[in-house]
Amino acid sequence: MDRKLHLVCPHCRSVNRVPAARLSDRPNCGQCHQPLFTAHPIALTSSDFDLHATRSDIPLVVDFWASWCGPCQMMAPAYEQAAKLLEPAVRLAKVNTEEEQALAARFGISSIPTLTLFRGGREVARQPGAMGTPDIVRWVRAHV
Repeated sequence: MDRKLHLVCPHCRSVNRVPAARLSDRPNCGQCHQPLFTAHPIALTSSDFDLHATRSDIPLVVDFWASWCGPCQMMAPAYEQAAKLLEPAVRLAKVNTEEEQALAARFGISSIPTLTLFRGGREVARQPGAMGTPDIVRWVRAHV
C-alpha cells in the first residue's frame, strides 16, 4: 500500500493527503485546486509558519532574510533555482525577518541569510551565510 503524505497547500493552507508515489505528478490541492508545488519558495508569516513546519510530512527549508541585506539579495536567485531542483521532496520557504521579527527571535536568528531545515516541526540543521544554488542543493540533500 502506498504511503500517504500530508502536504500543506501554499495557497489556501489546507492539509492534503497525497500518495508518496504521486508527488512528482504535480498534485493539486483538493480544496482550492491550485498546484501544491510551484517551483518557487513560499513566503511564510507567524500565522502560517507552524502549519507548514508541523503538518507537512516533507522537510521544510526556510531562508531567513531581509530586504536591506545585500548577501540575502545576492542569494535570492540561487534559492529560487534550488526550489526548482528540490521540489517536491522538500518545501522551500522564506521568512522576512524585518516583517516577522517574532519568528526570527523565536529561532534565534542572529545573522542573515540563514537557512534552517525543519522536520516534523523541529529544527534539524542550520547554515548561516549566502550560498549558490549547488551549495544550497548539496546542503539540503545532505540533511534530509
